[in-house]
Amino acid sequence: MKSRSTVAFTLIEILVVVAIIGLLAGLFISNTDKIFGQSQEVVARVFVRDSLKTSLVRYKIDLGGYPTTAEGLQALLTPPGDGADRWRGPYVEVSGNRLPVDPWGEPYQYQYPGSHNKDGYDLFSKGPDKTAGTADDIGNW
Repeated sequence: MKSRSTVAFTLIEILVVVAIIGLLAGLFISNTDKIFGQSQEVVARVFVRDSLKTSLVRYKIDLGGYPTTAEGLQALLTPPGDGADRWRGPYVEVSGNRLPVDPWGEPYQYQYPGSHNKDGYDLFSKGPDKTAGTADDIGNW
């Protein structure tokens, strides 16, 4: 009698390995969503507190005050009706003359005078739920 030695995996072993890979993939995908969600909030926070702050301060220096709520952030791109001779913009670098949107595709919200910052302006993103006035709003207050 000849002895044959074959090395192979059984069906059970293969199924166990596939199940483990599936579990690991599921954990990775669910954690990736949390990681990317946090980075979107960081991007919005930096944009609200730093990037647009610089543009608004430059606007205030040139025109003597922040844009009104009615003028909005569009005043950073186009000269206002009054004070156009002092306007030195555009104060924000954009493509296509459109204001940047937050990481969730919504426009940033602007209010002057602010309800949170009485002596300044309120600038915020509505956050992941895309609803203003909720706990996930990301603002400069």
